[in-house]
Amino acid sequence: MFATYLIGLREGLEATLVVSILVAFLVKSQRRDRLPQVWAGVGLAVALSVLFGWLIEYTSTSLLSRSEDRELFEAITSVAAVVFVTWMIFWMRRAARTIAGELRGKLTEALAVGSLAVAGMAFLAVIREGLETALIFYSAAQGAAGDSGPLLALIGGIVTAVVLGALLYASALRINLSKFFTWTGALLILVAAGILKYSVHDFQEAGVLPGLNDLAFDITSALDPSTWYAALLAGMFNVTPAPTVLETIAWVAYAVPVLLLFLRPARRKPAPTATTTTVTERGADTGAEAEAASTPQRA
Repeated sequence: MFATYLIGLREGLEATLVVSILVAFLVKSQRRDRLPQVWAGVGLAVALSVLFGWLIEYTSTSLLSRSEDRELFEAITSVAAVVFVTWMIFWMRRAARTIAGELRGKLTEALAVGSLAVAGMAFLAVIREGLETALIFYSAAQGAAGDSGPLLALIGGIVTAVVLGALLYASALRINLSKFFTWTGALLILVAAGILKYSVHDFQEAGVLPGLNDLAFDITSALDPSTWYAALLAGMFNVTPAPTVLETIAWVAYAVPVLLLFLRPARRKPAPTATTTTVTERGADTGAEAEAASTPQRA
């Protein structure tokens, strides 16, 4: 359940921060009349995300009658979830410092177009997080049919994210978001590795991949599946005591290089030398001035 809580917390905080940026910009710009359009776009995005999650579950449980088809569907959705997780954590790592300015710029353009544009921008800003959450949650919660624990953990993570976002907006709480997204990103990479491992197992059960009975190792005697810590490892990172060879290869082949790339220090651009042309400097100054102009000053 910790994995689904982490998914809800991470995705929920990203969406909450986006909404907070939009709301703060409208409030500071004296455009509170556009707040209902923002909330309408957010509400529609949440509703469609829930509908998407239900549709995935309904397809798996009701539309697919053969067990092989269900295994194949779950395997494909798991691979898609791994792709989304990987893209998400690297995108946030790259865009975290510029997302506020980009959102304010897009919202300024939307305000000039009209209320539908404002609602549409808020919708697009949240729907990506919502669809990702639904897909990743479905993949992470596989094997917990009839258990409401993962869903409650996801809701708990989202509620926690909303509370944190509200406190950040009210300046009642300060969080080092860079470290937060780094640590949660590293944990999500391990969760994604477990989802990928699960997808390989589903492909094997569906007959697409061989080696269902070829175990890489069996440490059941040391890691008893009935113990709480074995259940914790299986629930968080899909670490099982008797994985197949292909499952183990997939877990290691994904987790190790992706973790190394994600935790690698970002390269800093070298400062321009005195002989460098001033075109770049003027462009940077213009961008800074535009950013300052688009953000109203506090009284």
